Amino acid sequence: MQLINQVREQSPLVHHITNYVTVNDCANITLAIGASPIMADALEEAAEITQIASGLVLNMGTLNKRTVASMIESGKMANKIGIPVILDPVGAGASSFRNETAAKLLKEIKVNVLRGNISEIKFLAGLDSETKGVDASENDWTNSTDAQKIAQDLAIRLDCIVAITGKVDFVSDGNRTVAIENGHSMLSQLTGTGCMCSSLIGSYCGAAAEKTFEATVTALVTMGVAGELSFEKAGEVGNGSFRVSLQDAISKMNEEMLTRRALFYEI
Repeated sequence: MQLINQVREQSPLVHHITNYVTVNDCANITLAIGASPIMADALEEAAEITQIASGLVLNMGTLNKRTVASMIESGKMANKIGIPVILDPVGAGASSFRNETAAKLLKEIKVNVLRGNISEIKFLAGLDSETKGVDASENDWTNSTDAQKIAQDLAIRLDCIVAITGKVDFVSDGNRTVAIENGHSMLSQLTGTGCMCSSLIGSYCGAAAEKTFEATVTALVTMGVAGELSFEKAGEVGNGSFRVSLQDAISKMNEEMLTRRALFYEI
């Protein structure tokens, strides 16, 4: 959990090519954890901006041909200079365009962390899945053993870290798998909490590229603990207050708080 200190000390620049629904949330959550966000999706500058970044987050939430091209160029640049790439395959399985884009990104870019909900990860693993827009279908939830195996198998196949977020989060590099039980159900009532998880992963990985597995776990614990604290403070008021409190909680997060409240274990 000490990696949070590394993020705050280094303030890594995290380049996002993300979606316009949650871009402000992603920028603010990156700032709240102590990193620095930049959002540059124009093809004319995307790769150049990536050259000065410490991490790259690619988010498929609102795709178009222009941003896909920018993602490819930025991803290739990130691979060239050796910074971590986090892919958030939002809505994979929902349309042919999303499916083709996810396949293209995974083929042309070395992804370090793949984070998605169970529907998205099941689809990318070649398993039957159901989507409800860009959310996981309630009919698509698997038990813990299934989710663990899906994460492990896909991590081995893609040679990357796979993170499945939901009621319980699973993070695997194919050898190690961790289950994280922090969080609150109210997080699922806000648009963008998955995107914010990817931004937190990008922030932690940007500060600790040599500890990508630990960085991913710590990022998801951070989000989960923040969700618990936010509900305790503002959950009964409503999800608008909960959203504001979520950012507050992350901005005030520290190593002691994470260590005390973290609920994760290796499987």
